[in-house]
Amino acid sequence: MRKKVLSILVDNTPGVLSRVAGLFSRRGYNIDSLTVGETENNEFSRMTVVVRGDDNILEQIEKQLAKLEDVRYVKELKDTHSVCRELVLITVGVSAKDRPAVVAVTDIFRAKIVDVGIDTMMIELTGNQNKLDAFIKLIDGYEIKELVRTGITGLSRGDDTMLEDMD
Repeated sequence: MRKKVLSILVDNTPGVLSRVAGLFSRRGYNIDSLTVGETENNEFSRMTVVVRGDDNILEQIEKQLAKLEDVRYVKELKDTHSVCRELVLITVGVSAKDRPAVVAVTDIFRAKIVDVGIDTMMIELTGNQNKLDAFIKLIDGYEIKELVRTGITGLSRGDDTMLEDMD
């Protein structure tokens, strides 16, 4: 099984997310990650979808997405030609005596401490999936009270933009 990151430019209209997600559910495909947001042009939204499958399934997904009425452009974000990031927020249960150790790990990963409670710290970290996974593994010795990940979002490097590709 191979992982594919798809960047999908869609019309910014009500129901578009439901129609795209419906395509996946109707065909029994799983979405590993999904992020959606308005672009620099408020007529369009960009979806970043991470899917896994064999080459035939991944090709089918791209073809089916391109057929949807609201979809303007579908592009694979390949590792070598794109930048993909994810955000994680983690609330860690930590005593006052253990805080310096958590702060040290946070600094090494260039994460931010965004909230401190009596027995907790909330940490924000942005990076690729491997970086986030490594950070979570290092702080796993502390009590992770809550964790949320945004899912992957990304863009092609350089001048390779979707809007130029559409012209």
